[in-house]
Amino acid sequence: MRRFLILFLLILPSSYLLSQGSAGSKATFQQRFIVDMPTAGLLKSNSVSLDADFFSNGGLMLRLTASAFNRLNFGISYGGSKIIGNGNVEWYKLPGVNLKIRIIDEVKNFPAIAIGFDSQGREGYIDSLKRYDFKSPGFFVVGSKSFKFLGYSSIHGGVNYSLEKDDSDASLNYYIGFDKTIGSDLTFSVEYNFAINDNSPRALGSGKGYLNAGIRWSLGSGFTIEFNWKDILQNKEPGNSRVVKLEYIQSF
Repeated sequence: MRRFLILFLLILPSSYLLSQGSAGSKATFQQRFIVDMPTAGLLKSNSVSLDADFFSNGGLMLRLTASAFNRLNFGISYGGSKIIGNGNVEWYKLPGVNLKIRIIDEVKNFPAIAIGFDSQGREGYIDSLKRYDFKSPGFFVVGSKSFKFLGYSSIHGGVNYSLEKDDSDASLNYYIGFDKTIGSDLTFSVEYNFAINDNSPRALGSGKGYLNAGIRWSLGSGFTIEFNWKDILQNKEPGNSRVVKLEYIQSF
């Protein structure tokens, strides 16, 4: 964790590319997640991103992602609960790894298609169930299609197979999402995770799925801040959660 923080402090002063960020109609970079689930969006070639998720119970998760080619992103993530506040820190059991490859670029009548793997779940880790509060995508295939209407909008649909399956009778899952720019600096996003892999008697979910929404704001110089409202349908206890995310992207 300390290495991530040191890297963040080193990158900040070197921001020479005054790019807008990944939100709004003038976004310089593609949106890589709807809220929690992946899109077909990627970092540009020779770019690096550092993301920080601040969640309940003093939680913090950092994700470092790099792109050596236009079609390939890879990265690592780590974090835990009670990092901010009192009590012993509850670190994640293992670092998360992620890889995304775009196999088809978007054209006028066909979406961009990406495949990948992401072992990083969201928010706290529950050791007794060997899972995160919100399960990791695991292996996934996702399609994203953009269109222009009063700014820009995108629709997303994906299938994923999480490796966090000890509490579930099924691991194959589906999700859909939508995002819409609001002016030059803001983007509104909403996703519905069917959570078919999180609705057994042993699981946390009650069968309603996870409805999540967020608003993203480009701050300039490659920074984007995001405010998310998760589990709006109260699929699991204790229900709604609020998450703040910071994203910093730099191209070299």
